[in-house]
Amino acid sequence: MTFFVYSLLLFIWILIIGVVCFLWPFVAPLFQKLWSILIPVLIAGLVAYLLHPFIEGLNQWGIPRLQAILIVFASAIGLITLAFVFGLPAFSKQIQSAMDVLPAQIDRIVSFLHSFEPTLNRMPAFLKDHMDEWSGNLQSFLEQSFDQLESILITLIRSIPSLVVIPFLVFYFLKDHALLKKVVWYVTPPKWRKRLSLYAKDVDHSFGSFIRGQLLVALIVALLSIIGLWLLGVPYAVLLGLFIGATDIIPYFGAIIGAVPALITAFLISWEKGLYTLIVLVVIQQLEGNVLSPIIVGRTLHLHPMMIVLALLIGVELGGIWGMLLAVPGLAVLKVTLLHVREYVQSN
Repeated sequence: MTFFVYSLLLFIWILIIGVVCFLWPFVAPLFQKLWSILIPVLIAGLVAYLLHPFIEGLNQWGIPRLQAILIVFASAIGLITLAFVFGLPAFSKQIQSAMDVLPAQIDRIVSFLHSFEPTLNRMPAFLKDHMDEWSGNLQSFLEQSFDQLESILITLIRSIPSLVVIPFLVFYFLKDHALLKKVVWYVTPPKWRKRLSLYAKDVDHSFGSFIRGQLLVALIVALLSIIGLWLLGVPYAVLLGLFIGATDIIPYFGAIIGAVPALITAFLISWEKGLYTLIVLVVIQQLEGNVLSPIIVGRTLHLHPMMIVLALLIGVELGGIWGMLLAVPGLAVLKVTLLHVREYVQSN
C-alpha cells in the first residue's frame, strides 16, 4: 500500500511538472507583467521591514507611531536631498572622468599583461593552459559584471514611474503595521498560527539582524574608504569608495572584489601610491572584520564558513552579482526553514 501511494504521488508530481512546462510559454508573458507590478511592492516591503525597528524605537520613547514615521521620512528625505545636492555633482563628475580615461587605462593594463607573455610561454603546458583558462574566466566575469551593472541602471531609469509609488507604499506599510499583522493572523489557519509566528521571529532574528547590520557596516566601510582614498590622492575616491562599500556586503570575496579597481587605479599612478592604497584598504578590512562586524552584526547567522562560500559560488553561477548579494541571506532563511520543517516532522 505504501509503495502504491508513493508511486501515485510521484506520478501526480510528474504530471503537474509536465502541465507547467506545457503551459509555461503561454503564461510566461502574464507572469512577467505580474512581476513588474510586484517589484515596487516587494521593494517597499523590504524598505519598510528595514525601517520598522527605528519606528518601534521611537514609539517606545513615547512618540506616537504616525509622528515617528514622519520623523523617519523627514530624516530620510533630508539625507537624500543632501546627497543629491552635494554628492551627486561630484559623483557624476567622477563617473564622466572615469569613462573618459577608461579606454587608455585598459590599454595600459593590456600592454602590461602582454609583457609577461615570454614568461608564460616558458611555463609548462598544463600551467599555461590553466593560466589562459583563469584569465578567460576573469575576463568573462568582469564583462558579465559590467553588463549586469549597465542593465541595472537601464532598468532603474525605465522603472522611475513605477518606483515613484514606493515611498507611499512604505508609508502605509509602516502606518498600518498592526492591521497587516491582524490580516495575516486571521487568514492563517488556527493550527499554524503559533508555529508560523515562531518561524517569522526566527527569520527576523537571522535575516533581519544580518541585513541591517551588514548595511550599516558597508556604509561605514564606504565612508572610511572614501576618506582614505581622498587623503592618498587616488582619483575617483567617491566612486571607488562607494564600490568598496557596496561589495563589502558580500562575505569573504567582497573585500577582494571591491579593492581591485582602487588598487589598479592607484598602481597606474605609481608603485608607491598603490602600496599605500593597499595598506589603507587592508587596515579598513581588518577594522571591519575584527571590530565593526563583531559589534554590529555579531554571529546572527550561525553558519559554517564553508556553507557561506558554497552559497556564494552557487549564487554567482545562477545570478551573477545579484546572486552573490542574495546568496547569504537566502541561505539564512533556508536554514531557518529547514530547522522548522525538521522540528515539525519530528513532532508529528
